[in-house]
Amino acid sequence: MRGYFGLGCEGISKEANLGNLVRSAHAFGASFFFTVAPNVNMREVRISDTAASAGHMPFYNYESTGKLMLPKGCQLVGVEFLPDAVDLPSFHHPMQAAYVLGPEMGSLSPEMQALCHHIVKIPMKFCINVGVAGALVMYDRLVSMGRHAPRAARPGGPTEELEMQPFASHRRLTRKKTDKN
Repeated sequence: MRGYFGLGCEGISKEANLGNLVRSAHAFGASFFFTVAPNVNMREVRISDTAASAGHMPFYNYESTGKLMLPKGCQLVGVEFLPDAVDLPSFHHPMQAAYVLGPEMGSLSPEMQALCHHIVKIPMKFCINVGVAGALVMYDRLVSMGRHAPRAARPGGPTEELEMQPFASHRRLTRKKTDKN
């Protein structure tokens, strides 16, 4: 998969949820993780992050939305259950993105929403656990931006292999001379 992404949350208050998010971000290949105004005991977070993910990718903690800093060119994508948000299955993920989820018992702050380049929602009847929502967003990014064999037309696995395309821009393709040339 080309590009990079980070995952973060604003105002999270449950250690197990934060540990789940950090571990999932690490498993999905996130380049970094961040929190904004968390209300958690980091020692308790480490208990639920059994992969010790904070030791394998940068972990940034910002005191407030105003102090949030992202890499140049990185688009902030809010994940929030709002009527005007883009349905996740229809969303075209930016090549460089940071996804931010709201707190367990609330929504992304108006300040955070104003910073977002895009806001997406998972189409469902009501809100789900923040850790599950984060995993669904990362899975959608992986499926939509990764290189996978096409889905099978019938139940079961793919019936054809992923065709690997040569990248001519990375090397010069030359024709070898043979006796036939």
